[in-house]
Amino acid sequence: EVQLVESGGGLVQAGGSLRLSCAASGFIFDDHAIGWFRQAPGKEREGVACLNSGDGSTYYSDSVKGRFTISSDNAKSTVYLTMNSLKPEDTAVYYCAQGVYASGSFDYYTFPGYLAEGMDYSGKGTLVTVSS
Repeated sequence: EVQLVESGGGLVQAGGSLRLSCAASGFIFDDHAIGWFRQAPGKEREGVACLNSGDGSTYYSDSVKGRFTISSDNAKSTVYLTMNSLKPEDTAVYYCAQGVYASGSFDYYTFPGYLAEGMDYSGKGTLVTVSS
């Protein structure tokens, strides 16, 4: 059974940092895409970042590129999202998601939608609130 458990959310001031964790189990970690999408109140879901730890490929949305970093600890089957220079508009529930991966999957045409829809499995989410 695929399980994705998020942690690390909280309240932070604008300009601050947080690191989210996603502990994964029930599948071969480096064979899949594992990433994050978010949903803010009244807004559409947005795919934020994703990686495949097998070949090191990453994806970032334009809204977080340069501020957020996705990484993994394969020994712990854990994915991290380090968020720096946080803005009030980053306030959202952040969800970890897992899906199919093949080389070249992280295009900017179809992949953003796939990630935003939660790929194949997603966790219960962790709330990030950025105060101004």
